[in-house]
Amino acid sequence: MTADAPITRESFRRLQPISTPRPVSQLPGRVWTDEDWEQIRRGYHARDMDEKWNVFAEGDVLFMHRSWTGRGIYEASFTPATGGGRRITSAVVEADGERYRSRGDEYDCLMMELIISAIVLGESAAELRAGLVELTARASGKSDLPSGVVEHSALGLRSGS
Repeated sequence: MTADAPITRESFRRLQPISTPRPVSQLPGRVWTDEDWEQIRRGYHARDMDEKWNVFAEGDVLFMHRSWTGRGIYEASFTPATGGGRRITSAVVEADGERYRSRGDEYDCLMMELIISAIVLGESAAELRAGLVELTARASGKSDLPSGVVEHSALGLRSGS
């Protein structure tokens, strides 16, 4: 496989589809450029055990699976946006609590955008990272959570990655 070859379902040893899909009612408002979409469509394969996400596209649907278990967590459908680019127009998340513990649509919306922006596109995504830390702190009732620990726990990213 060359560096530009897209990651496909066949690129992974084991994948499990979402067993109990639940629609995500809150979706990212971002419009990704056509260039971004081309990179998103190429996908992302976790390079080591610390990275938590594998991502691939089939048609206009982006699949986001946990790298260790192969479990599908998110599926996001993209459509062309007025004026160019693409946006997410529908998405589902794994609702089986044994497979994934969702923290609500606000969190899932943020996670989908963060996986795409920080992991697949390699953007710094500072605002999204800060939002993840804030949501996690709010859910835990703790205001002093170290951002690096939150980001690594959820994404497999270290601060500044």
